[in-house]
Amino acid sequence: MSGPERELLDAARLGDDGAMERMVRENSGLIWSVARRFFGRGVEPDDLYQLGCVGFIKAVRGFDEDFGTRFSTYAVPKISGEIRRFLRDDGAIKVSRGMKERARVIRLARQELEQLLGREPTVSELAGKTGLSPEDIAACELATAPSESLQQEAGEDGFTLEQTLGDDGQEERVLERVALREAVGRLPERERMVIILRYFRGLTQSDAARILGVSQVQVSRLEKKAMGQLREVLE
Repeated sequence: MSGPERELLDAARLGDDGAMERMVRENSGLIWSVARRFFGRGVEPDDLYQLGCVGFIKAVRGFDEDFGTRFSTYAVPKISGEIRRFLRDDGAIKVSRGMKERARVIRLARQELEQLLGREPTVSELAGKTGLSPEDIAACELATAPSESLQQEAGEDGFTLEQTLGDDGQEERVLERVALREAVGRLPERERMVIILRYFRGLTQSDAARILGVSQVQVSRLEKKAMGQLREVLE
């Protein structure tokens, strides 16, 4: 490692946010190369990269030249380890064969009801058509729904979940973004479904209310409650 590179690493390790941002930026190729190994696991590429950034930052904080190895050699297992830990413990829901089959039944029932009713069916209507409980349908929908970016704007408000994040340094922003995804997954079922419909699928409160079979006022209350819970977790 050259003199300037060593100085940059030392500054980042000692808490210089500017140096850390530069380290992440200059090593983005390395982080992406590790993140690509985990494509197709149910997590968006950008989120895998951000998880890799968390591992990279931890590598910067913990590296010591006395280890007798190059920094990049030390960083790679840290990057992959952070992604593996998330996928194993906190990542995308592992969808079972039975869940996939129920999802297929629900999808076909939705298509039939849409043609019959001329609109998106409610959860209760899907339950009557499939014989599944509303709770089972909600769980299946959440497990198999594709997760879009947290920068997705929600309906008429133009609000994004990432706006709950602060303007702290690079490490804090990355860690909080991952924490936000985990916090959404831990919300009570009804609140979680409102957040997914509103912010991950970009539906209006009216559309979300129609799908959940509740009033728009109830959706608004659930959304406010969920957002309050997310802010409490992230403060």
